[in-house]
Amino acid sequence: MKLVLLSGGSGKRLWPLSNDSRSKQFLKVLESPEGLPESMVQRVWRQLGDAGMAESSYIATGRAQVEMIQSQIGGDVSIIVEPERRDTFPAIALTATYLYSIAGVSPDTVVAILPVDPYVEQTFFHTVARMEYTLQKTGANLALMGVVPSYPSEKYGYIIPKEGPAGIAGCLQVSHFQEKPSKEQAELLIERSALWNCGVFAFRLGYLLNILEGKGLPLNYEELQKQYHILPKISFDYEVVEKEENIVVLPYDGFWKDLGTWNTLTEEMSQRQVGKGVMTEDSVNTSLINELDIPVTIIGASDLIVAASPDGILVTNKAESPRIKEVLKAHNQRPMYEERRWGHYRVVDYVKYPEGNEVLTKRICIEKGKNISYQLHRKRSEIWTIISGEAEVILNEKLHKVKAGDVVRIPEGTKHSILAVTDVELIEVQAGSELVEEDTVRFCMDWNEISLQQFIS
Repeated sequence: MKLVLLSGGSGKRLWPLSNDSRSKQFLKVLESPEGLPESMVQRVWRQLGDAGMAESSYIATGRAQVEMIQSQIGGDVSIIVEPERRDTFPAIALTATYLYSIAGVSPDTVVAILPVDPYVEQTFFHTVARMEYTLQKTGANLALMGVVPSYPSEKYGYIIPKEGPAGIAGCLQVSHFQEKPSKEQAELLIERSALWNCGVFAFRLGYLLNILEGKGLPLNYEELQKQYHILPKISFDYEVVEKEENIVVLPYDGFWKDLGTWNTLTEEMSQRQVGKGVMTEDSVNTSLINELDIPVTIIGASDLIVAASPDGILVTNKAESPRIKEVLKAHNQRPMYEERRWGHYRVVDYVKYPEGNEVLTKRICIEKGKNISYQLHRKRSEIWTIISGEAEVILNEKLHKVKAGDVVRIPEGTKHSILAVTDVELIEVQAGSELVEEDTVRFCMDWNEISLQQFIS
């Protein structure tokens, strides 16, 4: 069986820590068994490893998240990249063609799809593994996994089974679905043995390939990538699941939680405070998450979430925190913090002058032994001031050694890269007519692939 974890999200629900580049699954606000900060994606990948399933797992995501995934769980993870963000049906269709035409997976192989960020206990993955057996024994086209509800939630969709005893492998035939009901409706659904829809399902690869063929779509990954922009923005649930009649659900009677809002996330945090600040003891049921270098002080304020990052500051009543996505609907700001495969950076300052020139200042941290890609920019120059550490810099195939206090000037059109000999911090000042990612022309990612003309010490 192959597992595919879907990693998407616009980064609005846990603003200001999350943004378009750093969605909720990458926030290191949980705690690992060793007591270290851990993100949701790191937790899930660790659990997959413990279950012996990581080697057969893939992550499907957009281009913006690739480097952050590599930074958090390593460069060896198998990543399937969407050309642009659409919805779960296009993403899963592209995944199917990748498995078939690139990875050489047999059409008879069972593929399980699950979110990249479920907050679950280890038995959850044992149930995922049973879905392969369920499909084999029942002959169903689709197998879903449903969570046995612990209360009548209005936040989740429900899977309603047909009446009758459980069949082979403990699964149930599916009758229909119900999106986010009222509390009263949820109570009635639970009486009918309805299950929470946790977004986990499985199918034989050939089943989905047949659907794509029926729609006239190519089964070749590269060809579907070229047509990706014309695929409908529709969920897999609406396009496939709710149209399928031969479908079963496997109940999961264990711990499962969606940490999709600030109030649910803070319930699972081991500490009330993360980062610099002071909270008085009479600040009851209040959580502080501060990524800034300045302290935040909370005095006698209860039932609050206070979150601060380079992207902004949020102060909200815990119960009202889910409203953040609606409040920020028209909020469009460039991400002020990003993690990359080589480290991370924070935007310190950004100015756009009346004549159109822009200046952007970043504080960049590059981890020992890692490098940025060999690249150039046509619409901006850069100045690097090395704050700490030692590094090697390549400018137009010429190698330079730099250390704390050195300044590197990179004019427009200059090929450049930097390799951290030790952990390195630097201040980068960009100046030009347009400071956008699209102005980056990359020649190679690996330091050893850069050809050198001469060595300059």
